Amino acid sequence: MKIFYYDRTFEGLLTAIFDAYSRKIFPDRLLKNGEIAPLFAEISHTVISSNENALRVWRGLQRKLPKNICNMLIYVWMSELEGSDALLFRYICKTFDSDCPIAGNFGDSDVLEVRNIARKVAHEALYVKQFVRFGKTADGIFFAPVSPIYNALPLTVDHFTNRFADQQWIVYDMRRKYGFYYDLRRTTEITFSDSLPHDGKPDESLMATDEKLFQDLWKNYFKALTIMERINPRLHRQNMPVRFWKYLTEKQ
Repeated sequence: MKIFYYDRTFEGLLTAIFDAYSRKIFPDRLLKNGEIAPLFAEISHTVISSNENALRVWRGLQRKLPKNICNMLIYVWMSELEGSDALLFRYICKTFDSDCPIAGNFGDSDVLEVRNIARKVAHEALYVKQFVRFGKTADGIFFAPVSPIYNALPLTVDHFTNRFADQQWIVYDMRRKYGFYYDLRRTTEITFSDSLPHDGKPDESLMATDEKLFQDLWKNYFKALTIMERINPRLHRQNMPVRFWKYLTEKQ
């Protein structure tokens, strides 16, 4: 069994592919640096991430694949699913080894799985856009906690930057402990040194004086629109996943 160790980054994965073709050794397993190798590993190689080599692989993919398929590969990486790195490794190698485009060959289980995972991540990014709820803090920054099942927050940054370009805001992933802050000029990635409450809500003393009023108005508006006779809990959960409810003002 051949093992490649890498730093579990996308750049590291692309470098691993570069090393595989350079050495003409293709791994049976990809492991994170420091993980214990399985028994009977004949060959092990530690990948040293390289911007230059990773970029060469990525440019090669861009020549072989249309832009939307390259985006799908990034979405699969952002899924953080176990085995997604090995899936991408196989898919990319098949792309380079084939004279014909493989993106439409859904008879290949790897091609089909890449498409299905990418769709799930894209859908999760859509949910984040739909179900984010901002609360205004005392210093005028609008804060919104989210907790998507996939690492889809980066896919929504352009949307929030364009949609809320006239106000400062933070959208923070509570599960992965990072977020993005827009200061009216640019959007940057941030992390908080102090942990936030589990529900993602800052202390009321840190909120704007009129924030509670606006939350009550939103709840009353939501309640006024509800037609009790037409409530369909099953459809409601399907269209508004329960995992987002704890951050929705109207659900508190």
